[in-house]
Parts: sequence; C-alpha cells; structure tokens
Amino acid sequence: MKKTLISAATLMVAMTGTAMAGTLETVKERGAVQCGVTSGVPGFSVPDDKGNWKGLDVDLCRAVAAAVLGDASKVKFVPLNAKERFTALVSGEIDVLSRVTTWTQTRDTQLGINFAGVNYYDGQGFLVKNELGLKSVKELDGATVCVQSGTTTELNMADYFRAEGISYTPVVFDTNDQAAQAFDSGRCDSFTTDLSQAAGLRTRMQDPSAVGALPEVISKEPLGPVVRQGDDTWFNIVKWSHNAMLNAEELGITSANVDKMKAESTNPNVKRLIGLDGPKGKGMDLADDWAYQIVKQVGNYGEAYERNVGKGSPLGLDRGLNALWNQGGLQYAPPMR
Repeated sequence: MKKTLISAATLMVAMTGTAMAGTLETVKERGAVQCGVTSGVPGFSVPDDKGNWKGLDVDLCRAVAAAVLGDASKVKFVPLNAKERFTALVSGEIDVLSRVTTWTQTRDTQLGINFAGVNYYDGQGFLVKNELGLKSVKELDGATVCVQSGTTTELNMADYFRAEGISYTPVVFDTNDQAAQAFDSGRCDSFTTDLSQAAGLRTRMQDPSAVGALPEVISKEPLGPVVRQGDDTWFNIVKWSHNAMLNAEELGITSANVDKMKAESTNPNVKRLIGLDGPKGKGMDLADDWAYQIVKQVGNYGEAYERNVGKGSPLGLDRGLNALWNQGGLQYAPPMR
C-alpha cells in the first residue's frame, strides 16, 4: 500500500503544471471512455462468457459514455489490480476509475484524485467454511486469512485484530479473485473483503452453501468512481452521471418509461432531468439530453442495482444502506435544477 501511494503521489508531482485537463475533448476525439475496472468481481465488473463486461461499476462507465458520446457502448474497459489502479488514473491511461474503490482521506488528499460520489455503501467482513463452526471473528485467533494486497481491507484487518488482541497470519494476493480461490482451495482459514465482493466471489466457489459470513462488519467502505484532479468539467460529468441515475430512480423514470415521461410528463423535475427544461447540459459542455441518454440506455440507479447485485441477480443483496434516502437508505443526490 505504501509503495502504491508513493508511486501515484510521485507521478502527480511530476505532472504539476501540466495538469491533464481536457479529458472531455480527449474522450470525444477518441470516441470512447477508457474506464478502469477490476479484473473480475461478480456484480461489479466482470466479463461474461462472450467477453461483455457487466456490473454496477460497469454501468457507471456506460452512463458516462451515454452522457458524453450519446452511446453507452462506447467504453473500453481496462482491468486493473489494486496496486495499478491509481497510477493508471493519474498517468492518463484511463479516464475514470470505477473499481470498488473506497473513498478515504489519504486517497482523496494525497494522490491527486477526486471521488465523484458513492455508488455502493459497503463494509468489510470475513468468510469461513461452515464446517469450522465459528460464530465470531474473535474466534479467528491464530488463523490464516486470505486478503488482497494494497487495499483498505488489508489495513482494516490489521487495525481490528491488533485492537482486539487477535493473532493471525495474512496471506496476500494481487487480486480478490486469487484470494478467494486460495481460500476455497483450503490455503487459508478465512477470506476477508467487502461483503458485496465476498457475496459475488462466493458464487464461484466449489460449494457456496458450505461457506458463510461471520457476523461482524469491521469497517465503513464507501465505494465510488474516481477521476484525476485538475479537470473540473470531467469531474462534474462523472459526478452528475451518477446523480442523474439516482434522481431518475427517485422520480420513477426508468429505461422502459423514459420516452413516455418525455412525451407526457408535466412534472418540472422530470422535464429538467430529461433535458426539456433547464439547466440542461451547457455547464458541462454536453448535449441537452445527456441524462435522458443515461436513463434510456443504462437505466436508473435502482435498475442497475437490481440486475447486478440485487434480488434479481445471483448475489441477491438487499438494498440496505443503498436504498434511496426517502426509503431508509443513504443514496441521496442533489437536485437537478
């Protein structure tokens, strides 16, 4: 982790004075958004058997492409491990990082990056084999734990076990998929990561029914898209692409009814989001229908959640903290007006 921080910070210093502004122009000229994702976490970013990327983080990338280029398919996905992700963003290899990345103070203030929102509120947990009969993380004293290196997960575990006086041996891997496979094959007593990722990776294990999560959630993990500092227009585009999906869900606008709403709705909030009334896209140098394109081609936040990680997906996760603010959750977008 320290090595990764230094690498990205050093690169940012070298770029001082030549900030990579103009990402929007670069994307338009290229004709595609270059989006950094994981190498494969079910529910968030993973290619299917035909090589098509799917997931909640993938849908954020597609939303940005729909807003900027009017075509959600215009995305080049760049798989990155945890150590590579920030350097890839700061160096300009990718335009946006949408890769189950936790928003922390150090990352936000030392790496030359900006978090553009939270598209999933998560927390860190531990998987164990049911045959061990464990009921608490505090029973892992002396255990081996598989974990991805260069992550907040690794640091959280060290803090928690130190505070609780629990001895353990971390077994680290470059990717979460590798760590999960090692746990599944018996190399570790436990596997730790964010609970949403654990749910996705558990579906790939030899016998998912033989694996369970211990009850403790040891951290806050606000996950969201990230952009380089120094390009406010691009920062606003990514931020408001996410906000448009949230506002669309709140207003009941879906990919299925957006055309009907566009033709018939007299609700001023609906008309603003669709682009029939102000503020439209001028402030971000986008077409007036930028948010309409997101909803039409990708859907609102609730649609993306359900098909990727919700009850309609193999993960089957409740909305929980990721419900809208007016339904008991934390997802809240500023108004579009």
